[in-house]
Order: sequence, then structure tokens, then C-alpha cells
Amino acid sequence: AATKLASAEKLMYFCTDQLGLEQDFEQKQMPDGKLPVDGFLLCVDVSRGMNRNFDEQLKFVSNLYNQLAKTKKPAVVVLTKCDEGVERYIRDAHAFALGKKNLQVVETSARSNVNVELAFGTLVQLVDRSRGKAKIIPYFEALKQQSQQIAAAKDKYEWLVGRIVKSHHEAWPNVCRKMQPAPEYQDYVYLEGTQKAKKLFLQHVQRLKQEHVERRRKAYLALLPQALDALVPDLDEIDHLSRAKAEKLLEAKPDFLKWFVVLEETPWDAGGHVDAADNERIPFDLLETPAAEQLYEAHLEKLRAERKRAEMRRAFRENLESSPFVTPGKPWEEARSFIMNEDFYQWLEEPVYMEIYGKHQKQLIDKAKEDFQELLLEYSELFYELELDAKPSKEKMGVIQEVLGEEQRFKALQKLQAERDALVLKHIHFVYHPTKETCPSCAACVDARVEQLLGS
Repeated sequence: AATKLASAEKLMYFCTDQLGLEQDFEQKQMPDGKLPVDGFLLCVDVSRGMNRNFDEQLKFVSNLYNQLAKTKKPAVVVLTKCDEGVERYIRDAHAFALGKKNLQVVETSARSNVNVELAFGTLVQLVDRSRGKAKIIPYFEALKQQSQQIAAAKDKYEWLVGRIVKSHHEAWPNVCRKMQPAPEYQDYVYLEGTQKAKKLFLQHVQRLKQEHVERRRKAYLALLPQALDALVPDLDEIDHLSRAKAEKLLEAKPDFLKWFVVLEETPWDAGGHVDAADNERIPFDLLETPAAEQLYEAHLEKLRAERKRAEMRRAFRENLESSPFVTPGKPWEEARSFIMNEDFYQWLEEPVYMEIYGKHQKQLIDKAKEDFQELLLEYSELFYELELDAKPSKEKMGVIQEVLGEEQRFKALQKLQAERDALVLKHIHFVYHPTKETCPSCAACVDARVEQLLGS
């Protein structure tokens, strides 16, 4: 409670970074001699201290205040450690101050930097009456304001870090120098200190590294199905192998090193390989990860499904070939009802059925036309008594159809009447104008073949 204070050889502190690290900062000493004291901050710890009776503490505070009052200097009661404050202690401290004349109370937390400036500002106002009266803000309201201020400063600082730091290889000393002139950096360091600023920087760098690793991992996993397709496309080779034996088989393949790289330093994302932009080969130890195991299983399932689909396609073709219901020219919509209950029907997609059925129909139709052409040649006498222009009358066509109508080869084209009639007309044309152009054998006509052979 002295109004003169000796300060010789005491260090001046400017920020919390200096605490415990005095040797790392410029050391400035307070000036020699005695300093005049203009006012007092009477600090009262309101946290739950070990082996401490708060009532006894308050008695000590009361005695101390009585000594301060004798100096006629202004004083402010400062409740410290309110972040851990006990409600009764705070209430009792306020009651103590209320019993004194014009004794103001400021609730603070030095650790959270809440109302610390307000405590000094309140005392300054009491020392210098010309200043406006300080507004005392309750701790929790001040804490809320402080938190909002810190959150806003943190957002701005993180934006600054994100703008400046684009690589996970950046080091703090270099980045710190770049950021020092920026107000976003200065404001955040003022509120939270350099260590917290560094911590946010390190978190950002770690995120950048994780994102980089994740990009590489996705690229490797995207390439893995292609590697498996290239190295082990045969199901019989790997279907019953364990994972370990499958990996041995992969290593034995001639093109293994085209797709994979075996690293000395594992796991792959802990060493330098993750930053080797020119090496896109898949690290072999990646196969041990769950995601790669799933892709390997998917490769197996794909090969099994392909085999099953091939078996189903073959079964479908065999079913078509043996079915008496599938005749030349029958549309797929009509034929489908005959196979819907078969085992293979659920395995293939509609376009696959239609493609196979279309090819089968073409074979059926070609064979039916060929057989019908043979039928026409066998009944050549039907076409002798025609007009010279080889255009049969409706009655003659009726006679032809009546004669041939009982033949199975005629009936086979009943769903393709237009094409059947066209074949009849083409045959009539051939009978009266037998040239290699009108020959029903088309490109296989012997006259045409002889010309080709002579020409070559």
C-alpha cells in the first residue's frame, strides 16, 4: 500500500509470449529510482483455491483496503479468475465493495483476457476525472463480446493463412514474416498470442497435406481397377487365391512395375513418394488398405459376373436355337413371353437380349430365305408358262402360292410375306434373265467368281 514503488532491475513485459522465455526476447528494465503510485487495483481471487478459506481471504482484503483508504488514492476491486469463479465468492466480494463508498468492482479473467483493460481504464478514470466515466461490463457479457471479437479475428486470420499458404511444405518462420504487416495477423496475435497463431497455421498445413494425400489416394484407387484388369483378367487364375497369394501373383506378372511401385518407406503416405508428382504408379502397400481390398473384391465380382453373363448369353442362344416358338420374323415382344420364366432371364439387360435375339433372327431369316430359294428351284416348272415380260398375273401368283403353300419352307416365311413375294419375283426375273446380277447366289455366283479369278 505504499505510494512510492522501487523498480530497480525489474524487467518490463510486453506480451505473454515472454513468460518463461525471457532470454528469447529483448530485455528492457524498468527505470531506476522510485515510481509514484497514483491508484490501486485490489485483486481478489474468486476461484476455488486449494486449502483456502475465502472468508479468511476476504478479511485480509478488507484489512488491505483499509490501508489503501488511508493513502487517499483511488482504488478498484478486481475479481480475478472469473473463468473458474465460484458464484458465492463473487457475490460476497460484491457485497464487500457495496459496503464501501464509491468502490467499483470489475470481474476479470487474465487467462481469457476479459475485462483486463477495463480494470485499468476504470482506475485511470478515477485518477483523471476529466475522462468519461468507465462503463462496468459484467463478466459473462464481456466474455461474450470477447469471444465474438476473437472469433471474428480468427476468421480473418484463417482467411489470410489460406490466401498465403498454398502448400503443405511451407514453414512457420517464413510465413510469419510474410504475414506480419497484415492487420489480420496483428489483430489475432494481439488477442490470442503468437503460439495460437502458429497452431492455426500448423492445422492449416496439416489440412493441406491431408487433402494432398487424399487426392493422391483417390488417383491411385481410380487406377487400381485398370491395373487389375491388365494384370489378372482371368478369373480362373485368382478366384480361389488368398489375398497374400494374389499379391504374390501380381508381383510375378511381367508388367507389374508398369502399374505398381514397391516402396522401402511405408506406409506410402508417410514418405517422400506422396510428393513425387512424376511417379503415378500405385504404391504396392496401398493394397493392404480397406478401400483397395474392396476394389480387389469388386474386380473378382466383376469377373464372376462377366462369366455368369457369358454363361447366360450362351444359355439364351441355346434356348433360342432349340425353341419351336421362335420362327423367322417373329418380333422380340412376342418371343419374350416364352423365355421370361427361364433362369437366365434375370441376369441380362434388355438391350443384350434384343441384340442376341436380333442376330439369331437374322440367321433364321437368312436360312429360311436360302431354303425358300431351294424350294423355288425345285418347282421351276411353275415359272415356265409366264408372259415374256416375266410379270405374273394375280391368278398366276395365286397358283404359285397354292402349289407351294403346303411346303414347310414356304410356311417358314409367313411372317415375312413381303420378302417372300419379293423372292418369288426375283426368281421369276432370274428364270427369264439368267445373269450373274440376277443369280440368287449373289456374290457366290460361279460366273462372278470366275470373272474375279480371271481378273486377278
